[in-house]
Amino acid sequence: MWLVVGLGNPGPKYLMTRHNVGFMAVDFLAKGIGVRNEAAKSEFQSHTIDFRWEETPVKLVKPQTFMNLSGEAVGELMRFYKVEMDHLLIIFDDLDTSFGQIRLKSSSGDGGHNGLKSLIQHLGSTEFMRIKVGIGRPVHPDQEAADYVLQKFNQTEQEKLAEILNITVDAVESVIFDGPLKAMNTFNTKNKGEE
Repeated sequence: MWLVVGLGNPGPKYLMTRHNVGFMAVDFLAKGIGVRNEAAKSEFQSHTIDFRWEETPVKLVKPQTFMNLSGEAVGELMRFYKVEMDHLLIIFDDLDTSFGQIRLKSSSGDGGHNGLKSLIQHLGSTEFMRIKVGIGRPVHPDQEAADYVLQKFNQTEQEKLAEILNITVDAVESVIFDGPLKAMNTFNTKNKGEE
């Protein structure tokens, strides 16, 4: 089984905020493959959806613990379902990647991201696949990053979101079916050429 986890904060207050792009990607994937909302269930402090992608079992996950405690929920799911680290894929927002770009990495530190920090702490490992969805840094140097990530995407960004989420879903599919190495080569090279 693949565990595909989108990071974000629960509740209507955080809908369409930059920090919730991981949730958006998971929702976009579920909609794209035709999984209805009724299929969602609550387990281990998460909203989850199970489906078979071709013949591969996949569990989509939106932790409901708030970002800073994401590792609690993901750790519980991994232990209960005996998911290996090489079948965990995390989707999250990244300040250091330009808006409109995605980056795939197979392991690294938390990069100052509280959701990743919690995951690494609870899983005891950095060896898991991740898709960083670029949100860029604040235009105004005085704006705190913590405030910026909790703001909603502006109008221009919202118009491009569907396209970015579509690419993110393609990257998820590539990780699962082509393998992480090929997926990284394909999507990181593609993004580099577009910058």
